[in-house]
Amino acid sequence: MSEPSPQRQPVDVAVGVLVERDAAGREGRFLLTSRPEGKVYAGYWEFPGGKLETGESVEQALKRELHEELGITIGSAHPWKIELMDYPHARVRLHFCKVFDWSGEFEMREQQEMSWQGLPVQMQPVLPGTIPVLQWFAAERGHEGPTHLG
Repeated sequence: MSEPSPQRQPVDVAVGVLVERDAAGREGRFLLTSRPEGKVYAGYWEFPGGKLETGESVEQALKRELHEELGITIGSAHPWKIELMDYPHARVRLHFCKVFDWSGEFEMREQQEMSWQGLPVQMQPVLPGTIPVLQWFAAERGHEGPTHLG
């Protein structure tokens, strides 16, 4: 009988779900970015963000990461949901925050791509950690049918 493998400690990651709003304040399209070459799951589409550094709050990490990756400055980050994902390379605790306000021009500083999407998402492949968010959007928005292609 083999010994059970020790539980991996999760890495905390701040994730920005940038959402456009119409004149009436209704939520519309959301921003997805591709994972850059050289990173695990390169080419997969996800919501942007990154790991929390020691002593950082989720909002501080998100502001730093979105400026480093996309060149924008965000306003408030609205905590939304937390999801634990087990990937082959790491266990991550994803802290999803909706972001409605930002300034600056988008610059893809890691040579990634960006795309404003609605449901169903047209970009593929979609990172596994992104799929729950698409399901949450579908539930909030009364969307029926697939949330993404593939």
